[in-house]
Amino acid sequence: MINVAILSFWHVHAKDYVLQAQQHPDLSIKAVWDEDPGRGRAKAEELGVPFYGELPVLLAEPGIDAVIVTAPTTMHREIMIAAANAGKHIFTEKVLAQTIRECNEIVAAVRDAGVMLTVSLPRLNTAFAQAAREVIGKGLLGSLTLARVRLAHKGALTENGLPAYFYDPQQSAGGAMIDLGCHPMILARFLLGMPEIVSASYGYVTGREVEDNAVAVLSYRDGALGIVEAGFVNPLSPFTLEVHGTKGSLQYSTHSRKVIVASTENGAEPIVEWPLPEALHSAMEQWVDHIVTGEPGSFNTEMALDLTRLMEASNLSARSGAAVRIADLSE
Repeated sequence: MINVAILSFWHVHAKDYVLQAQQHPDLSIKAVWDEDPGRGRAKAEELGVPFYGELPVLLAEPGIDAVIVTAPTTMHREIMIAAANAGKHIFTEKVLAQTIRECNEIVAAVRDAGVMLTVSLPRLNTAFAQAAREVIGKGLLGSLTLARVRLAHKGALTENGLPAYFYDPQQSAGGAMIDLGCHPMILARFLLGMPEIVSASYGYVTGREVEDNAVAVLSYRDGALGIVEAGFVNPLSPFTLEVHGTKGSLQYSTHSRKVIVASTENGAEPIVEWPLPEALHSAMEQWVDHIVTGEPGSFNTEMALDLTRLMEASNLSARSGAAVRIADLSE
């Protein structure tokens, strides 16, 4: 049995990871720490486990094997380096950290400690993402020219939407792009690879301190483009994935939940519904597998580092009004 501590209930997905841990036969929640002691004590009481007011005391507990980090994004570096140094395996909500320099420091601490790190990137495990990768791999789209990925919700439009602190850049490190935009961004990275240049524009529809409406354009050396869209101000906007190339196009959305492929390689019926493969195991299941086998999740780490590079470049571009070259980021 892997004994786990929950480090903060700041993030809205903390409850989801608690449920996943509770449902996993090899995980057992044993403790809670939270930067908000009142919230932490309440959650610990709900779970029937001790609350620790001091993180170093919890991390010093030999009976704790691993931690699930759902703390403010701006605290990730401090918390995860401390956890790694204490010999604890780490599962964390995305992003790994707000800058690639901080990410590299976390990864170095994890490597030196010999613990397992997994970042939650759930869209990479979906059936539609695997189907898109398969279609591209078979050459049905030809040379890729453009991918557009959009994810939005109404979190900033309702009183019971996102918590107020989600709009505090001192905690969140940004708004719609670094939170919700992580999902379409990592899919663009997964399908197109890493771009050379990122140009981003942010909108402030509800007048909050962080953006609630965001677009990033990824530019590639071969002329391909990636368009990443995210928003907190759209109640009925479907998740949308489009991939276009010199031989065809692929489309998926939550309206149809079907992968449609149009290709000149499809013969007499150029437009077909592509069968959905089995989804991959969840990020948490993969994390447990890494702990049990001792094999690190190198692909997950690579994706997480690239995601932060793209988010850091997007934030820098939106602030400066200029395009940002990935190679110019300070690592």
